[in-house]
Amino acid sequence: MGYTIAQAAQRTGMTAYTLRYYDKEGLLPLVGRDASGNREFQESDFEWLATINCLKNTGMPIKDIKQYLEWVLEGVSTMEKRLEVFEKQKKLLEEKMEELQKYMDRIDHKIEYYTASIESGSMEIHNRKRIGADKH
Repeated sequence: MGYTIAQAAQRTGMTAYTLRYYDKEGLLPLVGRDASGNREFQESDFEWLATINCLKNTGMPIKDIKQYLEWVLEGVSTMEKRLEVFEKQKKLLEEKMEELQKYMDRIDHKIEYYTASIESGSMEIHNRKRIGADKH
């Protein structure tokens, strides 16, 4: 059973515009066309769309996703290169998560500070203790 671009968009959570863009960029070479020339997605296309979505949402540029696809299409001889793609992306993601955790820690600190200030009815207690003294 084939899926229209609208059905594929609904199923993946991507927009039809995004799917057309990916197709235009050469990221969907295996998506077939029906007799009228409209894209016709198959079950097998959804795994690839999920991979594209994952890589894109973790910050990988389209050109790098396209390179990865080319390696996939080349076959087994490119397995090490493909592994490197995911290892590199994982490292970048871990670094981003560490950065985000620092922001989360700061936000948690401010929530704690303001909650305690509101509960005590004063910022003075916290200012004296220098626990996140904050005039903002």
